[in-house]
Amino acid sequence: MTASMLAQQYPTPMYVFDTDILRERMHAIRALTGEQINLCFAVKANPFLIPAMASLCDRLEVCSPGELEICKSIGIAMEQVVFSGVNKTAEDVKNAADCAVGIFTCESEKHFDLICAEAQKRGTVYPILLRLTNGNQFGMDEALVRKLIAKRDNYPMVSIKGIHYFTGTQKKKTADILDELTLLRNFFDALEQDYSFVAEQLEYGPGLPVPYFANENFSDTLAPLKAILPALKSFAKTTQVTIEMGRFFVASCGSYITRVADLKRNHSNNYCIVDGGIHHLNYFGQTLAMKLPVIAHTAQHKSGATEDWTICGSLCTTADVIVRKAPFENLQIGDLLTFYNTGAYSITEAPYLFLSRAMPAVLLYSALSGPCLARPLTDTYTLNTIRRTEHGKTN
Repeated sequence: MTASMLAQQYPTPMYVFDTDILRERMHAIRALTGEQINLCFAVKANPFLIPAMASLCDRLEVCSPGELEICKSIGIAMEQVVFSGVNKTAEDVKNAADCAVGIFTCESEKHFDLICAEAQKRGTVYPILLRLTNGNQFGMDEALVRKLIAKRDNYPMVSIKGIHYFTGTQKKKTADILDELTLLRNFFDALEQDYSFVAEQLEYGPGLPVPYFANENFSDTLAPLKAILPALKSFAKTTQVTIEMGRFFVASCGSYITRVADLKRNHSNNYCIVDGGIHHLNYFGQTLAMKLPVIAHTAQHKSGATEDWTICGSLCTTADVIVRKAPFENLQIGDLLTFYNTGAYSITEAPYLFLSRAMPAVLLYSALSGPCLARPLTDTYTLNTIRRTEHGKTN
């Protein structure tokens, strides 16, 4: 369906996630990786795609109690779930154990102790992955990972299956990713040599890049995966390798449709005000709005002069600039602008609560079933309102 057809049925702004595009991409990725390499979807990228991705991936990584509740509420098979996250409490571990998640990650010695304690209470052996840090706040350094593996016989209620490793996103240097895989291969070999520990699994987030902006190369968006595939498949000869990603899997299936609400000219600059803004739209690397995303203009009047416009949102802050210079032909109030490649993170990282404006509608679309409303346009002012008891006192 076209943007104008969708906008006739649903209010703008809206996200549209095309599950046909998503399935086509995931099938193409699976054709490359084959059965040698497992796929894990980082649900933080877009929780509305969890049902589709559950059938397209081997695992779903959740990083919070809330994400776990989403999976639980929509009936996801819990053996698919990797329960991750840098901050796990005893209650979090208990809830994950109640759900019978497939595997836990450990980001600290505290996590290890909490999982051991819960396993001991239940008399159940829990599989875990030890997260190896690359020098930031996530995971554990090599010395601590070695310590836990060296003493693994003292903890019979957990089964250390392998290593979890993730260093970032939009990594455009293939050589850096290949260096990481070499580092991991050497570390796995050292663990076997020093502790007779054979790591069965590697959960690896390569952070492969996707194109977003008009001057980037969209000719083969799978090229970053193809470049590292030989190294991944070599690793997979001795270890179960799972690549964990969000952006690379789902970015291309999303669109964001917003309507031109006002046009003005201030001090020789053309300003286009839309009914959305940066509280809905978030592009990785869009520094100071200087880059031009891929945008489609649905015009009411086709012909006219082409001018450059600064696209701004509805927020009362000078930061609400989506694009500083975008050319449009005969731009008019009421026209629609569709921003592409918004399938990942815009829906979860944008500052929704600023100014208490409504959250966009969310549509899931396929050619077979048409648009399905997953979430209506949703007010947020209630979340920013003091709650009072029946006696008029604040809680």
